[in-house]
Amino acid sequence: MTLEKTQDLHKAPAERTAFAGASRAQQYVEPPEAPKPQPIVVEPIDVAPERPAGSPTESHPIPAPAIELPDLGVVGLRTTRPQAPSGLRGLVGKVGIKFAPSKAETARLEIEEQQRRNEEVVRQTTWTRAVSILVANPKGGVGKTPSALALGGVLASIRGGSVCVVEVSDDPGALTFRAEGTPKLGLGELVRDVDTIRSAGQLAGYTAPQTSFASVIGTVGRRQRLSKDDVVDVARVIDDYYAIRVMDSGNQPSSAAFAGAIAATDALVVPVYNTGDAVIEALNLLVELRSQGGHAAELANRVTLLRLTDGRPENPAVVARVEQMIDDAGFAQQFAIPFDPHIAERSQITLSRLAPQTLHAFTAAAAGVVRSLQNTVR
Repeated sequence: MTLEKTQDLHKAPAERTAFAGASRAQQYVEPPEAPKPQPIVVEPIDVAPERPAGSPTESHPIPAPAIELPDLGVVGLRTTRPQAPSGLRGLVGKVGIKFAPSKAETARLEIEEQQRRNEEVVRQTTWTRAVSILVANPKGGVGKTPSALALGGVLASIRGGSVCVVEVSDDPGALTFRAEGTPKLGLGELVRDVDTIRSAGQLAGYTAPQTSFASVIGTVGRRQRLSKDDVVDVARVIDDYYAIRVMDSGNQPSSAAFAGAIAATDALVVPVYNTGDAVIEALNLLVELRSQGGHAAELANRVTLLRLTDGRPENPAVVARVEQMIDDAGFAQQFAIPFDPHIAERSQITLSRLAPQTLHAFTAAAAGVVRSLQNTVR
């Protein structure tokens, strides 16, 4: 054993450990530093093939082929499809994920757009004089009075008033009963005082104002049977203070009152149910009017048909026969009016209580009648 090792053995354990670490540290040699990775630079290589003579150059490049993106139902940056405004799709769209409307929502949006266009027609159309609409069908119980109130109400609500619905049946009808309010004066009193009316305020005393902004003149109590002159005189006074007059007729097309209504109208509206008797009576009316020629025939040729549903069961064979008769008659235009529980109550009709689909249908019909008037009244 060497002297150094002997001396080391006599040292304390801690001292031996410390000097041993120092000795190892003196013997440590730091390895050479590893080279740092160098970035790889790739030089661009022109691999374009040689172009034959006449081939496109950089100034006339070959157009890239159009790529048609598949329709995944998600509205992307390049699409013009509408975004879902409501429902789960609309809620998700608020956080940045845009979905196209579902089929049901698309149908709803189309209905709303059609309603907007119909309302625009009703609101914006004007004439240089008052115009009139006659609701008629010799068959009773086919919805003449509800149709007159609904059409008049739609026209007034969209235009902001200036629409009067008046009864022109030879005998008292149900217009006052189906309209809102309980007026003290009505058609009988107006016929009596017609030559004394000098202002809109005076005429308003014979009306029943509706929440739709329409005014209704029906029978209050007893009155005499209307003559042709009675209808013409009342129509003349109403036209002095209202832009549109809607007339609710009776069931006797041969009566003098009906003749006065025909003479004082610009558009004819015929309501029917899907029953043979209702349609046959309507067709007989058109035949009679066409046989008279002149103004009556023109009304028959421009007639608007309203096909109402009262909720009762319908025989498919009868409906098919009705369809055939209507097609053969050649109506200028027709509109389907769905069943409405509020109308079926057979009490006072409030426009705001009609079902949305009923209101849309009557708005479409009103727009159709207005378009017809626009083409015939200057």
